[in-house]
Amino acid sequence: MTDSPASAHASTPFEDPEYVAAVVDILGVIAYGEITAFERLVDDAKLAPTLTDKLDLGAMAAKEFGHVQPLLDRIAALGHDPVAVVEEFAAPFDAFHAHTAPRDWLEGLVKAYVGDGLAADFYREIAQFLDAGTRDLITESLEESGQSDFVVSRVREAIAADPRVGGRLALWGRRLMGEALTQAQRVAAERDSMTTLLAGTFESPGVSSMDLAALGRMFTRLTENHSARMGELGLEP
Repeated sequence: MTDSPASAHASTPFEDPEYVAAVVDILGVIAYGEITAFERLVDDAKLAPTLTDKLDLGAMAAKEFGHVQPLLDRIAALGHDPVAVVEEFAAPFDAFHAHTAPRDWLEGLVKAYVGDGLAADFYREIAQFLDAGTRDLITESLEESGQSDFVVSRVREAIAADPRVGGRLALWGRRLMGEALTQAQRVAAERDSMTTLLAGTFESPGVSSMDLAALGRMFTRLTENHSARMGELGLEP
């Protein structure tokens, strides 16, 4: 592998402007993902059938929003305007969510669990190839907001009450998997910095290299994790 001129003599990864651009983009896309997760949990709370459900979803939404500021602060510390960076990801995210708008409360819950879970897995995987500080920040930002147990219990209760619900939600979950992977790949392909990262061309201290074999294993793990989540919901993957 040939070093880029910037990285060949870098004593830290942040001396490489291409690496900084990759980190800024990843933090920006995660931040916008957290913002949209917050918004969708608020919308789900409006449709919740009981006050208890509304309160639980509201608390989860607040936790999601709390993940945003540390990401923005880190982008600013790297010399970029955090609002401008995050806004660059608005169009693809908004298009994805418009294309996968849930028809009811249960579909919204499955989307929050399956769709957000897949996105979190994807960025955790990428974080393993970044410096320790960025990796830790991303991991903390993607921590569960408590929705797993909540969603699993509500979806399983709905299936127990009407088994036909399971078939519909299983189809929905499969669609979300395909749409989410396509969206993640599209976002990565449209950003030169992310393409460089996924291609494994950074060679700086504290930064691991990703090759095609590692990329293949990553997508295998993403698929396996999706199947496990579907199983937890009582749905056929």
